[in-house]
Amino acid sequence: MRLKKLPAVFFATGRGNRPVREWLYSLDEKDRRKIGVDIATAEFAWPVGMPLCRAMGDGLWEIRSTISGGRIARVIFAVVDEQMVLLHGFVKKTRKTPQPELALALRRKKEIAA
Repeated sequence: MRLKKLPAVFFATGRGNRPVREWLYSLDEKDRRKIGVDIATAEFAWPVGMPLCRAMGDGLWEIRSTISGGRIARVIFAVVDEQMVLLHGFVKKTRKTPQPELALALRRKKEIAA
């Protein structure tokens, strides 16, 4: 049995909501499975570089998934206490990661540290 090098956990808001988990459940099963496999790959093989993971700066990383219809999904995470904290997930519509998406993930990361 292989152990996860960097186990993933969902970021939880003060009210107990888990935004990434909720976002994943909003996707169809095939897309959820693809993103889940990519997260699991990072958990077991950490550290992982391109094309699966990329550093985004400020302690943020992204998991890069291609889902149905040629769409591109991203899960932004931070490494906190030897865990991969899944902060934000979204489907990219532009080539560059939109600043509001990064800002939201960074706000959530700061909530953990508080």
